[in-house]
Amino acid sequence: MAYGTSYGVLMVVLTVAQPLVNAASQTVNQDLSNILNELWKLDKNRLSPGTDYTIDLQGKAGYVTQGSTYARDYAAKPLFSSVDEDKLNSITTYARFIKLLDNYEMATGTAEMVTTEEVTENNEFLDAILETEVMKRAHTYLVGKGQARASLKQFKTDLYEIWFRVYHRDRNGGADSSGFEHVFVGESKFGREIMGLHNWVQYYLQEKHKHLDYKGYKASYNDLPDSDDHVLNTQFSWHGLIKPVGSAFVGVSPEFEVAIFTILFLTSTTKSSTAVVNLDEYQLELVVYRHGRSIGTAYPKLLSSNKRHL
Repeated sequence: MAYGTSYGVLMVVLTVAQPLVNAASQTVNQDLSNILNELWKLDKNRLSPGTDYTIDLQGKAGYVTQGSTYARDYAAKPLFSSVDEDKLNSITTYARFIKLLDNYEMATGTAEMVTTEEVTENNEFLDAILETEVMKRAHTYLVGKGQARASLKQFKTDLYEIWFRVYHRDRNGGADSSGFEHVFVGESKFGREIMGLHNWVQYYLQEKHKHLDYKGYKASYNDLPDSDDHVLNTQFSWHGLIKPVGSAFVGVSPEFEVAIFTILFLTSTTKSSTAVVNLDEYQLELVVYRHGRSIGTAYPKLLSSNKRHL
């Protein structure tokens, strides 16, 4: 049921193709901003740009419509010039996260066959992130809001349902998707479109193994990215399919992403939930779509960086 390399799919920054939003017009969710900034400060496993990894932004990508099969390449070299893989593999949450990336079929409509070994890997990943200060604080916040059970064992059961329950995304065939697969690994729709793939480790590994080709960054004329930014908009191709534009975190730990999207998922009830937050030097719109009791998709949409929204 694996595809690509043993590392799976490495994606860091992609969302659906949407125009950048005027940050000045957004209403900020201050309560959510406060807890996310707490988690940001607690994220001791976040990697440092220029030290633990280096990115090369190169050119600004052009406009491409969803479903296109061609995009002009404005980046001759990979986005990631280097990543300290020894450090990645030495941090338990990253090491267990990477083991999950080859557990999925790329195409929706193809049923996932979840093995006993994969269930064990899923549980070991959850065990690892629940030991971090990031997830402990996320749990106490949710308990305080009445949106999570106080028992860590029960909270882990709920996290498994949210992220790893396999469900039908395509009406044909068997259960073919999960929140984790969509958000962190990536999928293809009808062999024509990339869906999900919002994780930087997946992005890097897929780029390293020549499955993913970075086409350039996406940005408004007055909000150009820097090589030390922790959130980016990019354009890329993956297994020959084009992702016109998307945004994702870069360098953050897997527990940080699980924590923030779980918080938004559990503190809202609508099928589509969005919240504008000020996080560190960025203004983001966080987006979560529900699929029953599980996450359908989740991603950050970069509105402004380098404190330009202040």
